Amino acid sequence: MADPRFFTKAGPFTLTQLAEAADAKLPDGAEASRLFNDVAPLHEAGPEHVSFLANKKYVEAFEQSSAGACVTHPDDAARAPAGMALLLSENPYRSYAQIAWLFYPRPTYAVGISLVASVDPSAEIGAGSRVESGAVIGPKAKLGARCLVGPNAVIGAGVVLGEDCSVGACASISHSIIGNRVRIRPGARIGQDGFGFAMGPEGYLQMPQLGRVIIGDDVEIGANTIVDRGSGPDTLIGPESRIDSLVQIAHNVRLGSRCVIVAQVGISGSTQFGNSVVAAGQAGITGHLKIGDGARIGAQAGVMRDIEAGTTVGGSPALPMSEWLRQVATLNRLIRKKSKTEPPAA
Repeated sequence: MADPRFFTKAGPFTLTQLAEAADAKLPDGAEASRLFNDVAPLHEAGPEHVSFLANKKYVEAFEQSSAGACVTHPDDAARAPAGMALLLSENPYRSYAQIAWLFYPRPTYAVGISLVASVDPSAEIGAGSRVESGAVIGPKAKLGARCLVGPNAVIGAGVVLGEDCSVGACASISHSIIGNRVRIRPGARIGQDGFGFAMGPEGYLQMPQLGRVIIGDDVEIGANTIVDRGSGPDTLIGPESRIDSLVQIAHNVRLGSRCVIVAQVGISGSTQFGNSVVAAGQAGITGHLKIGDGARIGAQAGVMRDIEAGTTVGGSPALPMSEWLRQVATLNRLIRKKSKTEPPAA
């Protein structure tokens, strides 16, 4: 179902192969050798397609789907239409992703350095890497094996990338030490000066930003996201964290492992996140705060105080979610009450 101009499809695959790729189980009596050619959404899928059900909102679409096979939770198996093969999984969304990667593996690339790339003689490029047209690799930069540097990307002097990293088109990286299997999307800016200056009647004096950006293994950083280097301490991004597009991470920020930062979030300087923290879209977090492990920050929340581990907050200024919802409900009741008591306009 994906446009062949942009995606290359593998397959077909048997039901058994799909189950193995997805860590899923087949019901008794399943036709294990049945072949499938592609993946597709429930409402578009045909007999040759694999789809999935991971949200109760789409149960009706599941019941009416023509998909030949579907990944679903065992609790929903009885609602499948006749003839649909089932792949039973406790986490259908994840299992479907594994199947989708089976049909559409990451594209390969030609190894080598483009003739119109600029690579300093002192830079080290790992075996199996690709440097695209217009890319610039600065002095003493080091790229591990099998790295991909996109068109017009800039890797600054002394930057270190681990193995199997990719840097998207027009991204720039400076003052950074980056782990293995890190994916940096197009237009990202990693390691530039933080926003720090001394104010006074003489004017603004830029504070030297003498730290680095340290990124752990298996991190993804979205398009046009900015991660400033530290002012003295380093800016740290913990392993397996996921940072969406258009995020601003200021100097000295520290993210623990497996944090999720959604689009347009801004994190001010020197704030520390624990592990597995989630910040939803457009949340703003002021500086020098501590956000505990597993905390959840709602969309557009304004965080001005520390958040304890495991706490979910919302609103601006951010409050524990239950308290904020009570305040919103109370305000709505007051507004409705007032509107009922006001005389009609002349």
